[in-house]
Amino acid sequence: MAVATSFSGAKLEALLLKCCSSSSANAAYSLCVPSSKTVKPTKTASFRRALVRCDASASPNAILDNAAAVSALEQLKTSAADRYTKEKSSIVVIGLSVHTTPVEMREKLAIPEAEWPRAIGELCGLNHIEEAAVLSTCNRMEIYVVALSQHRGVKEVTEWMSKTSGIPVSELCQHRFLLYNKDATQHLFEVSAGLDSLVLGEGQILAQVKQVVKVGQGVNGFGRNISGLFKHAITVGKRVRAETNIAAGAVSVSSAAVELALMKLPETSHGNARMLVIGAGKMGKLVIKHLVAKGCTKMVVVNRSEERVAEIREELKDVEIIYKPLSEMLACVGEADVVFTGTASESPLFLKDDVKDLPSVSQGVGGRRLFIDISVPRNVGSCVSDIESVRVYNVDDLKEVVAANKEDRLRKAMEAQAIIGEESQQFEAWRDSLETVPTIKRLRAYAERIRVAELEKCLGKMGDDISKKTRRAVDDLSRGIVNKLLHGPMQHLRCDGSDSRTLTETLENMHALNRMFSLETEISVLEQKIRAKVEQNHSDN
Repeated sequence: MAVATSFSGAKLEALLLKCCSSSSANAAYSLCVPSSKTVKPTKTASFRRALVRCDASASPNAILDNAAAVSALEQLKTSAADRYTKEKSSIVVIGLSVHTTPVEMREKLAIPEAEWPRAIGELCGLNHIEEAAVLSTCNRMEIYVVALSQHRGVKEVTEWMSKTSGIPVSELCQHRFLLYNKDATQHLFEVSAGLDSLVLGEGQILAQVKQVVKVGQGVNGFGRNISGLFKHAITVGKRVRAETNIAAGAVSVSSAAVELALMKLPETSHGNARMLVIGAGKMGKLVIKHLVAKGCTKMVVVNRSEERVAEIREELKDVEIIYKPLSEMLACVGEADVVFTGTASESPLFLKDDVKDLPSVSQGVGGRRLFIDISVPRNVGSCVSDIESVRVYNVDDLKEVVAANKEDRLRKAMEAQAIIGEESQQFEAWRDSLETVPTIKRLRAYAERIRVAELEKCLGKMGDDISKKTRRAVDDLSRGIVNKLLHGPMQHLRCDGSDSRTLTETLENMHALNRMFSLETEISVLEQKIRAKVEQNHSDN
């Protein structure tokens, strides 16, 4: 916030008068008035202060000094009010991803898709959060919010994450990343384009971003800013994939999991290793398809029901896909060399006691059973790694697969960044143009109040015996006059955001109209929202 809300004009006045009326014979100090020039706020914004000597004696010079102090006070109060009315909320992302956070922590933070609306509601119930969205995948847990105060908003969201996950705030702070406004926008665009994924250009993340929008529709708190951000991110993801070859090669977590399994198996066993896939959802289906693409012609699939497996079998007719129910899962693991797990279970499917007595695998496939766990939360407990005849790999281990084509990845990423830069500018311009919306509403309300008041005067003079038709005609006349008068100003307050010069002019017009019609209020829109939220939370409690 540019100025603390508790530092009201009255308190500032009292402070300055106290300083200037000090009984000290030597000197007292008063605040130097900051420049009224608009300064772009930064994360470490600070106010420059100067010390000005203020003589306490009743000399003419002292009177002039006091007058200057009062003048300075008025300037300071005007500057503070100006900052309040021009201040706007911030888009913030508080995130923990595969790049910064181990899977052990990410699985505690994970929020199932069905719980996203509840999470949005709880986040928007915080005092300084106005809008929210949750992006929770196997590789990341990111909370996107519109914060009425950056510092307080981040603090509240971090505490909420700690409360829901059981992870101490201090530990979250060690692994989280924070991005604001343009940086937050660019990050989500990179995520949607697949640039922030372990597997460059993977397609599944774009589908997950789309799902955020789908789930958020109609949810109170998934507001215009956040909704617009995610919808624009979908456009960016599509455009990057269409205009670059970033999607060439292995482009999903599932494909990387298959690559990892083949890397760990002896090359001579690729054709005869016994493959087991647990879960026939989106992830499991992709694993099956990538196994087939690598030459696998037979596999066992364990799933809750046979329906999904039958659909996959119908799609891949040349492959022998054997369905087994969950009740036979452990027996199937005992007959498999490689086990892929990709279910939505929130508790482990396999622990050490479940696996330790299973039959050993042959030396032809390396002598160790491989568990490739691409679920978050994990399906295979970390304790299973203690068994000598077993090797367990999770999503964090996919980095090994990704490291291969680093140079090619960088070249493709540079092509995509140019597109992301263009799209980020367009989104920021659109968001800036939203600043005019309150002015448009206030101007219309101002004109409507005058219209209604003058209409009542006119009808009063015409007497009670006028017909409904005449009343309607006079009412329509007044509305027509107001609409025609407002047409010009309204046109100059609307901007499509595609032209930065036009946007600048639009914002200048907005400030001019605010001044001419006294549309600005002493209390900023943000402060009003914060007060309303605090009052609502108090009443709820």
